[in-house]
Amino acid sequence: MKAVKAKKRNVRPRDYRDGYQEGYRLGLCEAVKRLNSPVVGACRPFKLMYVPQGFEAIDTGVTEALGLLVSELIICSPETMLEVAARESPGAVLVMNGLHVFPENHLDQIAEIKKLGIPTAIWFVDDPYFTEDTSVICLHYDHVFTHELGCVEFYRSLGVTSVHYLPLCVNPQMFYPRRTGPQHQYDVVFIGNAFRNRTELFDELAPFLRGKKVLIAGGFWERLNTFEELSPFIKSGFIPPEETANYYSGAKLVINIHRPWEGGQDNRNTFQLPSRSINPRTYEISACGTMQLTDIREDLGSHYRPGLDLETFSSADELKHKIDYYLKHEKERRQFALQGLQTTLRYHTFNARLPYLLGVLTAQG
Repeated sequence: MKAVKAKKRNVRPRDYRDGYQEGYRLGLCEAVKRLNSPVVGACRPFKLMYVPQGFEAIDTGVTEALGLLVSELIICSPETMLEVAARESPGAVLVMNGLHVFPENHLDQIAEIKKLGIPTAIWFVDDPYFTEDTSVICLHYDHVFTHELGCVEFYRSLGVTSVHYLPLCVNPQMFYPRRTGPQHQYDVVFIGNAFRNRTELFDELAPFLRGKKVLIAGGFWERLNTFEELSPFIKSGFIPPEETANYYSGAKLVINIHRPWEGGQDNRNTFQLPSRSINPRTYEISACGTMQLTDIREDLGSHYRPGLDLETFSSADELKHKIDYYLKHEKERRQFALQGLQTTLRYHTFNARLPYLLGVLTAQG
């Protein structure tokens, strides 16, 4: 009987190397996750009503954390706030953002809820880009939380007595290191809408990016002066959180560019408040165990250690230099990714953030 020889797979040495390195990275990420599991605070005997806005990445993280942190959690739509509050009599009502999808009678409902003796709170997570709206909304709530450092004194100056800085964070059940297929694997990734500062940067980067495997995803990228040149890299439209996490996990480097804060540039920041705080993307990228290159916001150093957890840039030339360097230095790139993941899991999850908010809500009663 003739022996049957196994067919050799036509696998290039680079495929072996890349597969080994990816497996090694994910193994290290898993070790970091096990050693830095988010600690859940004690469950409070408190009945809380939460009104989401529809930001899946944020709302899911909030509801999952609150489900562990309070004894009873009620979730309702913006349209039914008053009806549900009157029926359920929660210890407090927490509203996410109060913008975009909220009905015209939003503030009337809040006024009636307060008449029932139920404390109200709002967490603004789009500050300072909608101060034309939030400057009015804030006056109707008992407690105002904002992720934007520069808005704390602003809301106090308008007469709100209970204003609290509550930075954003990440849901590590949604954003985490995972194995990805070739369709999600890129050298350089950026996901977000094409605000003016972003198009200006990518216009400068266009010749440099030629020959690299790049993904630029989001809306309005036809605004680029170099759109035809960069169009092979562009995936237009909204990218859901789960898909975003796949792209982050599959990337060698992810760029983070904060949106501009000036009014009239896709913003309603009529009070012209400068943005000083980092965006949710900062936490989400690092939670995926990928190295991040970010522009600089004032409070970045309060949450991450530039040069250890992530790298920063202040110009297109600096960004080009760092992309080129870290694409060639895998060990250093991996170390940044692991440090960023560790810091995120230790300090920047919803389980870590929300006990402070609940402390404010329960202290008043």
